[in-house]
Amino acid sequence: MTLIHFIQQALDASTKSIENTLALLDEACTIPFIARYRKDRTGNLDEVAIEKIAKYRDLYVGIVKRKESILASIEEQEKLTDELRNKIEQSFDLVEIEDLYLPYKKTRKTKADTARALGLEPLAKVIMAQNATDIESIARKYITKEVEDVEKAIQGACDIIAEWINEHLFIRKALRRKFQREAVVTTKVVKAKSEEEGAQKFEQYFEWSEPLYKMPAHRLLAVLRAEKEGYIRMNIAVDKEDAIQFIEQTIIKGKSDAVSHLQKAVADSYKRLLEPALSNEVLGEAKAKADANSIAVFSDNLAQLLLASPLGEKRILAIDPGYKTGCKIVCLDENGNLLYNETIYPHPPQKDSVIAMKKVRSMVNSYRIEAIAIGNGTASRETEFFIKKIAFDKPVQVFVVNEAGASVYSASKIAREEFPNYDVTVRGSVSIGRRLADPLAELVKIDPKSIGVGQYQHDVDQTLLKSELDAVVMKCVNKVGININTASKSLLSYVSGIGEKMAENIVQYRAEHGAFTSRAALKKVPRLGEKAYQQAAAFIRIKNAENPLDDSAVHPEAYPIVQKMAKDLKITVDQLISNPTTIQQIDVKQYETADIGILTLTDIVKELEKPGLDPRKAAKVFEFDPSVKQMSDLKIGQVLPGIVNNITNFGCFVDVGIKESGLVHISQLKEGFVSDVNEVVKLHQHVQVKVVEVDQVKKRIQLSMIL
Repeated sequence: MTLIHFIQQALDASTKSIENTLALLDEACTIPFIARYRKDRTGNLDEVAIEKIAKYRDLYVGIVKRKESILASIEEQEKLTDELRNKIEQSFDLVEIEDLYLPYKKTRKTKADTARALGLEPLAKVIMAQNATDIESIARKYITKEVEDVEKAIQGACDIIAEWINEHLFIRKALRRKFQREAVVTTKVVKAKSEEEGAQKFEQYFEWSEPLYKMPAHRLLAVLRAEKEGYIRMNIAVDKEDAIQFIEQTIIKGKSDAVSHLQKAVADSYKRLLEPALSNEVLGEAKAKADANSIAVFSDNLAQLLLASPLGEKRILAIDPGYKTGCKIVCLDENGNLLYNETIYPHPPQKDSVIAMKKVRSMVNSYRIEAIAIGNGTASRETEFFIKKIAFDKPVQVFVVNEAGASVYSASKIAREEFPNYDVTVRGSVSIGRRLADPLAELVKIDPKSIGVGQYQHDVDQTLLKSELDAVVMKCVNKVGININTASKSLLSYVSGIGEKMAENIVQYRAEHGAFTSRAALKKVPRLGEKAYQQAAAFIRIKNAENPLDDSAVHPEAYPIVQKMAKDLKITVDQLISNPTTIQQIDVKQYETADIGILTLTDIVKELEKPGLDPRKAAKVFEFDPSVKQMSDLKIGQVLPGIVNNITNFGCFVDVGIKESGLVHISQLKEGFVSDVNEVVKLHQHVQVKVVEVDQVKKRIQLSMIL
């Protein structure tokens, strides 16, 4: 099977599109660059399709390498037949390939190996042939010093037969299908651990039974975590009698003296070899699917979070609220630079709200503050009420900001480098303020796992999780574009073609030489070559540049075409940009070249109408119900405003203005059946919810959007 055919099994795309995409990937082009600026070569494939091509290319290469390794291993054992070679070479199913390799894959000495070493394989063949009339008489011929009696001889032969049954391709495939369709997960509580404090959250799984194929990702991961932490024991099995009966029907032919021995070998093979292997295999498959599902949910949430509405370049006063230690306040300029920091004590036990109010008013006036950001942690609602009591000289918008992960950032190396002379409390407040101004620019500094928008993110495949989340961050950064003169090293590192080391070089060059005045000036950065420039240039923005196209998504390679468009219209590029009436006169077909086709030209014309447009919506002020400050304020049937702050497969969590978020189960999102939570709600969406249940002891709130 060719690589193209292998990819086409998973993706409906033309051979030419796949070939051209593979060529671009081989040329070290990034996925955002290919999707945006090579549409004519790929046939307008989007980022998802290009990612799939890249993944299946890697999978194909991995399968080919595995097959080469297996063939070499069998050949080294001098057991590689033409038939076996052909079967392995023709297969691209890793499970099937490993089944074919199983008889030759010996990682440790088995019972069958020991029996063979004792010369009992001929006896095993006699029993397996099922022609002999007196097995015990034949077995006496194999008695030696090591094989003391007939019983041991037959037992050794059965050990060999058990291994043959385990390696039988038809039996293995059939039982695998049975496990995939019928395996049931059952759990038993570990009584010694059941009384521990952490056991409570797994209580529903103490005595649990469910078909494996029906288990949703979040439940399987929860059960696996409960087992890992020692609260339960888990078992995966199919009907044992059915499985053994099937093997016997496959192996045993009629009635002979060998039947009882074969039955014994069948039972042993199933219990000792087949059942453990296939239950682990089917669990591994289910876990891989659950991981992929959970990572997809996390990725979708992360993308929504990163692309959340920015307030923009405003002067912001940010507050990290608290009781005993006070409220940490910072004042930031339009670019997020720290101007001033202070601590106030508007709440008990050191309550002095009058002085606190005066300080806040003074800071708002002195630093020309336009908006206030309040972290949503401890004392958030009380701080919000306090701020709204202050009579400011001019209108100031007040926002409550999700501070998940701010403490992680404040203690990080990145934060220490940015603010070496300030402690973690100041850095945390800065992060809250910057999140309001530009969530994307600030959140890229934090490990996505710490942002709190996933489900069981610490239980899934960590390598796959990191790979997928990094891809999401890169996609979001390049979708929005970045201001090269204000972007942090963290943000720059996700720009197409840049990376961490080059981001350091750019920041250092900017510090030494001042702001970049053109995209072309990027080429002066040490070790930033033509390839990196090609991949990165169109995703960066230069504000107030001499060439207005430097603040757009038009790629520098297309500048001559835009200049020709303007020349043909007898105007300048400046006059062409943001002039829809004139732009509509352009016939893109006139400007098609060997390198730039109609699809790219159409994008260029759209970009000229609204150059550098931020795809994110503007931030909106949201207000919680002022009567709800803690869980005890909630009443059954109460309807409240809330913000969706996490999405899972089983529903969404909504912040109603208290420390604990409430769960809207998927069945309570709207009337009728809902298959995908994201079809109904998005992260940070403002919603109305009804209180259905409040459990003060377990700190759980059940909500409904069916009002």
